[in-house]
Amino acid sequence: MSILASLVRAYDRLPDAPPYGFSVEKIGFLISLNEDGTPAGEPRDLRDGQGKKKVPRQMLVPQAVKRTAGIAPNFLWDKTAYVLGVSSGPGKRLADEHFAFVEFHKESLADSNDPGLIALLAFLTSWRPEDFERLKWPEEMFNGNVIFALESERRRQVYLHDREAARALWSRLSAEKAREAAICLVTGERGSVARLHPSIKGVWGAQSSGAALVSFNLDAFASYGHEQGDNAPVSEEAAFKYTTVLNRYLASSSSNRIQVGDASVVFWADASDAPLAELAEGTFFAAFAEVDEGMQSEKVASLLKDVRAGRPLQEFAPDLAQGVRFHVLGLAPNAARLSVRFWFDNDFGVLAENYRRFVEDMRIEPPPREPYPPLWKYLAETAVLRKRDNVPPNLAGDWMRSILTGNHYPLTLLSTVLLRIRADKQVNGLRAAMLKAILTRNFNKEVPVALDEEANSKGYALGRLFAAYEQIQAVALGTKVNATIRDKFYGAASAQPRKVFPLLDKGSANHLSKIGKQSPGRRVVLDKLVSSILEKMSPSDDPFPTSLSSQEQGMFVLGYYHQRNEFFKSRKNDVGVEKEAI
Repeated sequence: MSILASLVRAYDRLPDAPPYGFSVEKIGFLISLNEDGTPAGEPRDLRDGQGKKKVPRQMLVPQAVKRTAGIAPNFLWDKTAYVLGVSSGPGKRLADEHFAFVEFHKESLADSNDPGLIALLAFLTSWRPEDFERLKWPEEMFNGNVIFALESERRRQVYLHDREAARALWSRLSAEKAREAAICLVTGERGSVARLHPSIKGVWGAQSSGAALVSFNLDAFASYGHEQGDNAPVSEEAAFKYTTVLNRYLASSSSNRIQVGDASVVFWADASDAPLAELAEGTFFAAFAEVDEGMQSEKVASLLKDVRAGRPLQEFAPDLAQGVRFHVLGLAPNAARLSVRFWFDNDFGVLAENYRRFVEDMRIEPPPREPYPPLWKYLAETAVLRKRDNVPPNLAGDWMRSILTGNHYPLTLLSTVLLRIRADKQVNGLRAAMLKAILTRNFNKEVPVALDEEANSKGYALGRLFAAYEQIQAVALGTKVNATIRDKFYGAASAQPRKVFPLLDKGSANHLSKIGKQSPGRRVVLDKLVSSILEKMSPSDDPFPTSLSSQEQGMFVLGYYHQRNEFFKSRKNDVGVEKEAI
């Protein structure tokens, strides 16, 4: 099923979906009118919260127009520049915007005999922008959206756009704007074709006013003389439905979205059983987002535990495995448009199995502090200064796609992690787990989960040896040296061992001599460790190769990580080093 078709189906399942022709918008203030059109006191503040943290209220109003470069007023509501002719700045088009709003409503309401619409028409006819300052209305209104109500109906929370006459008029105005009918590519039904599709809001990094998922706004995108939406006919109703539900899923308070790098990910389940669909969505959210375990439902927690333990979903949740179709859409900003980074459309059982494989790929000992870190924490390890904004472009979307589909992980993940380790000399559980996963899935390597003293990979052995040399230095000189061998030599040691390891071997001999004077037993244990590692390397005159491939550099990291953490076990080991933070 296509993206748009599945979104239209999702709209039809929404229990509180706004009716066709209406949309949920952020409304800040209400202007209450007497029946003669005069304001009934100061505007009412509809925002929620206190002080500077006040946020506009989400309210159902006639659908917002699609604004590009032109001036286009909304029906019965709009921002203060259009409604009152005032804003926080000078505004080059301020007078034109207000004039357009007034003229549009004069024309639309001219034949109305509804008391509320007549009152609005009288207000707009008599209003002057300088009245705002004369009436001492609050400047907090500037640039916010404003609605109207009759004072006699305000206390009952009945607004002008809720009145039956206003709804009927809006339906007629919408019908008059309807364009030539054609077969909709989404629904297969005949309907008025949408020239411009409503904007999508809430995608991280995109324009705050919204961006288009479907648009043809340049001549280069047109074909056979068609313009705008005629290039791919989608009915007004289908465009309204898919944009409405997508905006709902992308809202900041939505439990149907997560942020993965620069990709805003929305997901939804398609099932005849609503509780089953909610369980699938809750499980996906808990698996990939940072969720407090105490906030998870018992069903979600139990299901995730079984999946992570390696049990097939068919064994303990057969209805969920085959009776739920699951959709995941990754969106990223692209100027005034949105790019689709990935699209997953399959049974939830397939998704659960692919997630189980991902968990198994990432398993490593000792594990990270958090047993199942959210994806963004892994991605932060690929970014400069570990800032989420610095995650390399496309990496997050490519990795998420590979997890969902069960395909190979992006090789850019391997090179990026290795680059970050060489740059900041930090090897932790998250980075080691990513490298292990790539080597396991992409190259079919037998990668040890925990320390494997019998592993014959040269990169793994060299990583262990480097950790041993570092430990010898720490025992001989203490941990408060200006620069450890990791600080000085890690990058060269992991990429060009021959340049570095002979020097490290000579230096460790001096350190072992010093250790032998203080603690002969420690020297013997550390000397045996180095000898045992060298014995596991393939016999040759020179055990240190000129260079290591990226795969072997990944094995170097794992060998270093395993051997380094072996020194920090909870019990006092043979080397006599107490546990430290891993």
